[in-house]
Amino acid sequence: MLRPSDDASPGAAATVRDLVATWRHADAPEIVADALHRFAGRIALVSSFGADAAVLLHMVARVDPATPVILVDTRRLFPETLAYRDALVARLGLADVRTVRPAAAALARLDPHEALAGQDPDACCGLRKVSPFETAIAPFAALLTGRRRDQAVTRRDLAPAERDGAHIRINPLAGWTAERAATWRRTHGLPEHPLAPQGYPSIGCVPCTSRVADDEDSRAGRWRGFEKTECGLHGRRSIAVTTES
Repeated sequence: MLRPSDDASPGAAATVRDLVATWRHADAPEIVADALHRFAGRIALVSSFGADAAVLLHMVARVDPATPVILVDTRRLFPETLAYRDALVARLGLADVRTVRPAAAALARLDPHEALAGQDPDACCGLRKVSPFETAIAPFAALLTGRRRDQAVTRRDLAPAERDGAHIRINPLAGWTAERAATWRRTHGLPEHPLAPQGYPSIGCVPCTSRVADDEDSRAGRWRGFEKTECGLHGRRSIAVTTES
């Protein structure tokens, strides 16, 4: 166990700076274990059950399989993603997976013909992802995410911990690579998302996900044709922390 911070208040900026300093040279499994200990009862894992989801889910399940896991089902996910969720729940013994969805009444009012994704993807993400997500995370002080710096240029400065509104976002895999994540998955015999070997390294909703070429970054297939790189679930960081050694 890593040495606990002297500042245990999850609402303080000093806590984020302390976590970054403490975890600067820690590996992902150690960060996961320490985060679950520090924020016991106040932490959830946010997962898309996408191409690399099994890695962080496995690390969390080894420490505490009852850790809440939040998946936003936008009602436009690939059926393969929902089947993959079920497979990982069974394989890892996850005991508290919370699949949250946008309200049917809101969808009927704001996107009755399911055309919003092609017209205004930011509004679509706000309706189908961000709104139900913010309701789901309200009870928690800290959130674990599977984001990595190598996934896109928008994530190159990703720190192991950051302040985002009322929550601390913890990114144990920030310094990992796609190759290292794949090695972990193979070493531990974890199932692969069925779309990953078909050219989908980043998997979201059906209308906003396309195959990625070998020379593109892993998130190039998301919202192709739009100046959009993130869905908005992790876009409100209010404290920037350096990731340099």
